[in-house]
Amino acid sequence: MRVSLLTTAMVLATSTFAFAEQNCGDLTNQTDMNICAGKAYEKSDAELNKLYREIEGRLKDDADTKKLLVSAQKAWVAFRDAECNFSSSPVAGGTAYPLISSMCLDNLTKVRIESFQYYLKCPEGDMSCPVPAAN
Repeated sequence: MRVSLLTTAMVLATSTFAFAEQNCGDLTNQTDMNICAGKAYEKSDAELNKLYREIEGRLKDDADTKKLLVSAQKAWVAFRDAECNFSSSPVAGGTAYPLISSMCLDNLTKVRIESFQYYLKCPEGDMSCPVPAAN
């Protein structure tokens, strides 16, 4: 339970920082904040999809590992969505819901981006890396 609370707190704290980093912190009305947070998430999601396609490309000759990637990504998307539904539930139905939900989605997507970036740049000889080096 503590881990879940700590994770949620970190997500929200990091999300708030990332939100301000996107120059959304100067906005004063809810609609503009919601739109800005949504755009930040869209940008992160596009980056994640780009990296995912790159990993898929590197796994083109390894069908079994590619299946594992697809399975892991589906599970991650389900986790991300469930976590953000949970963490934004206090404002469900309110005007701040799109902001809080988008911030959560953006933050968790950025964490996944970091994982994908690591997979794409694993040190040579790293036996725990599922993605082969670029040719």
